[in-house]
Amino acid sequence: MSEQLKAQLLGCDDLPSHVAIIMDGNGRWAQRMGKRRVVGHKAGVDKVREVVKTASELNLKALTLFAFSSENWQRPADEVSVLMELFLTVLSLEIKRLNRNNVKLSIIGDTTRFSDKLQTKIKNAQDLTKDNTGLVLNIAANYGGRWDVTQACQQLAGLVQQGKLSPEDISEELINQYVCTAQLPELDLLIRSGGDCRISNFLLWQAAYAELYFTETLWPDFDENEFLKAIASFSQVERRFGCTSEQVVATK
Repeated sequence: MSEQLKAQLLGCDDLPSHVAIIMDGNGRWAQRMGKRRVVGHKAGVDKVREVVKTASELNLKALTLFAFSSENWQRPADEVSVLMELFLTVLSLEIKRLNRNNVKLSIIGDTTRFSDKLQTKIKNAQDLTKDNTGLVLNIAANYGGRWDVTQACQQLAGLVQQGKLSPEDISEELINQYVCTAQLPELDLLIRSGGDCRISNFLLWQAAYAELYFTETLWPDFDENEFLKAIASFSQVERRFGCTSEQVVATK
């Protein structure tokens, strides 16, 4: 089914440019299997690889994945430690594959809390792929939507303090230039696996007009077909941005 659906979508004019995913359900998936939560996190890595491959094949411009939130530090210390080690391992193993496939990797979030070793890996991975022209893959790590807006405001406040900007100059368009996704297309579609219907402090500013897609499927079970179903759902939505249906039709 997935190959047929993929073929249909490749001929569609209404695909999203920028998709974001909250990859939820790893721990619960492992617990249902009678295994430790970390097993679920490791299983989820395979689904990341699958989704990135499909996003590239569909010629999406950007894919943003919520890997580790700023609130995740509150989890048990052993789980956080494993997540950090897993992040480091995956970066080491996957970066060459991403580079071969012309994917540009960007880590968004406050990375200063990570170990020096991980920060170095992140910098090297980004440097290796910085000139690639295919899919932009954003990994949100130690990221929170409120933090993102706050750091943008702090930068703008600094410019005002330096006399380079007046408060009256601050607009939505200017704030857009200082959030973590500044160089990317507007967020079109936000997907969340795992059954919860909330966005959990993810891309708060960017999600203002994004379509939201929630699925009960836990992340380790979220395969290519589930991803394609979400994309297909987006392609059937009339996006009005505050206008009426008649106005939307008139502008086409």
